[in-house]
Amino acid sequence: MEENDALINIYAGTEASVLLLKARLEEIGISALMKNDLSDAWLGTAPSTVNLYIQESDFKEAGPIIREFILLVRD
Repeated sequence: MEENDALINIYAGTEASVLLLKARLEEIGISALMKNDLSDAWLGTAPSTVNLYIQESDFKEAGPIIREFILLVRD
């Protein structure tokens, strides 16, 4: 990832779904960053939502993969 390129949130979901999309993007050479909110960790619960980020400059190439993934997950 380039340091001066903005990161954009492209997807939010379960850790499993985010890992699947991340792997698919990495297959085509797009790096992705997972982030979750651990503010509830002290309760002993896993975060319910994980966010996936990519560089803004990769969005055009990643768009078709993201749309296809969302359609598959929704069905």
